[in-house]
This record gives sequence, C-alpha cells and structure tokens, in this order.
Amino acid sequence: MAAEHTRNYWLVKTEPDAFSWDQQVAHGVEPWTGVRNHVARKHLQAMRVGDRAFFYHSNVGKEIVGIVEVVREAYPDPTAQSGHWVCVDVRAVGPMPRPVSLAAIKAEPRLRDMLLVRQGRLSVSPVSPEAWDLICRMGGWPCSA
Repeated sequence: MAAEHTRNYWLVKTEPDAFSWDQQVAHGVEPWTGVRNHVARKHLQAMRVGDRAFFYHSNVGKEIVGIVEVVREAYPDPTAQSGHWVCVDVRAVGPMPRPVSLAAIKAEPRLRDMLLVRQGRLSVSPVSPEAWDLICRMGGWPCSA
C-alpha cells in the first residue's frame, strides 16, 4: 500500500497584467507555464497532486491574493521551445480574504527566511507549514486549510 502524501506548500508568482487571479478563477484549471529558471523548475517537479500554493501578484500589487491546488503533476511545458521545462496544472481554491502584501511579509520577523523575502525573483518556491499557517492567519484564511 502506498504511503499517504503529506501536503506541501508553495508560492507561485505571476504578473497580474500577464495572468491574474481573476483569470485563474475564470479558467478553473490552468497549466502553470512559462517557468524558465532551473531552481523554480525543480520546485515544479517536486509538486504533488493536493499540494497548495499561494497565488502571488508580482510587480503590480506585490501581494498574495489567493490559494491554488495542484491537480496535475509536472509534465512538459507546451510553451517551451525545448523539452527541458515543465508545468503543473492548478485550480483556484479561493481568494485570500485580505491580500497579504510583500511589505507585511517582510515586516513579520517569523517570515524572514521565506524565499520570497530572500530570493524575491524566484517564481516558484516552497513555503514551510509554519509560514503557510502564519500567512493564512494574516490573510484571514482558515489555518491548515
């Protein structure tokens, strides 16, 4: 019998003028394509069905605006020129009741080790369960949801 998967948590970044939370909601399930960083690719490859991710608007807004769930694990990114890049499919779980800004995350000492703070340009990054719960509380989302 296979061991039950422990849910992992992530943060995925998008520029809202290119692909926004509203578009994610409207599309339902959407492939998370266009990642062209080797470290971020490794994170996509580590995602499992049932994992959840904060949906972060970068550049404009700079805030976590929603939560998505992985519904299909890594497969070749159809937008890539070569087969080296992957994507996952995600579906919207729900909007963050109170968007959590980058400024609020940086102001919280318990979040100082988040990759969003330390390596701000990384488009896909893991989030510890402790940071997940704290950010969910900051945004008014039920903890461990």
